Amino acid sequence: MSLKLDTIRATAERVAASHHLDLVDLEFQGAGKHRALRIFIEKNAEERARLAETSNLDELPKGVPLESLSGVTHEDCALFAQDFGTVLDMEDLIPGSEYTLEVSSPGLERKLSRPEDFLRFQGNLVKIQTFTPVNNNRHWQGRLVRFADNIATLDLAAVKQKGKAKKAATEQTIDIPLVNIEKANLIAEI
Repeated sequence: MSLKLDTIRATAERVAASHHLDLVDLEFQGAGKHRALRIFIEKNAEERARLAETSNLDELPKGVPLESLSGVTHEDCALFAQDFGTVLDMEDLIPGSEYTLEVSSPGLERKLSRPEDFLRFQGNLVKIQTFTPVNNNRHWQGRLVRFADNIATLDLAAVKQKGKAKKAATEQTIDIPLVNIEKANLIAEI
């Protein structure tokens, strides 16, 4: 009973596209009866642009850029879950009958992992953890001011640094190569 995550990912992307959605990420955790497949979706670029044109920007929380929001509703999640769950079961992509399918938005403090994510969210506050230390520190927070040549440039002055980062932040900006980023998330600006 081996799980083929690449096949599940490709299937999720296909079903998401049919709903004008993009697959942001998926996780499979647990064992036995406690297995869970978590799917994170958002409106695709065309739908986000359409929402931007038709939305009342005054209703957004102050400081939250529209691009940070996924635009996904409960109805979007429910419809996707119904269709995707049916395909999973029909194609027997998850061996064994017991698992939980969870579908949601990536949230305001969404994970950044692909170069496209870093490009899209330039100008936002981010929290980054590196595999190896940069200036003797593995944890950084700042505004993602640029992403080019697979290097993220953070403006450290945008956030008050804590701990080792405070000592290591002798400069206003720091460059972190994408290959050294173990984990990166947006920081909600509310």
